[in-house]
Amino acid sequence: MSKKRSTTHSAASSPRRARRIHRETPGKLREPTACPTCAASYRNGRWTWNAAPVDAEQKLCPACERIKSGYPAGVLNVEGRFAEANRRDLEQLLRHVEERERTEHPLKRIMSVSDEGAGFTVTVTDGDLAMAFGNALESAYQGELEHPPTTSDTENLVRVRWRRD
Repeated sequence: MSKKRSTTHSAASSPRRARRIHRETPGKLREPTACPTCAASYRNGRWTWNAAPVDAEQKLCPACERIKSGYPAGVLNVEGRFAEANRRDLEQLLRHVEERERTEHPLKRIMSVSDEGAGFTVTVTDGDLAMAFGNALESAYQGELEHPPTTSDTENLVRVRWRRD
């Protein structure tokens, strides 16, 4: 049974802000549309890996837009001595998770992997992918998984932290 928020609650009368502020074109894209960078196609309201017709409109998909602008939707920080000693295995696990997710969802991709002291940082084009990475690391190697709640100033960026010493 779900709880209903009181109509007298301070947040009840204020609408939530839009989560997607990065999008350049308002509304839906024309169908079919193809991404010239990754060859994903937009059909039936979603991006897929199906081949687009030759006469399809050309427009960057949201993932390629994020990669081009350097604006990630999620960040995973992998920390600790275990991460430093087993970096290759951890990155391989993350690549497998990305490959599995990307087969069904073209917008879920790794943007970059960078060194970060005793660990590394992974930026991704989809916040759910950052969470999937954290869950996969916790499931395979235990450790501590932290996912701080989003706030109004960080609601467009999902931060996940996994640590094992």
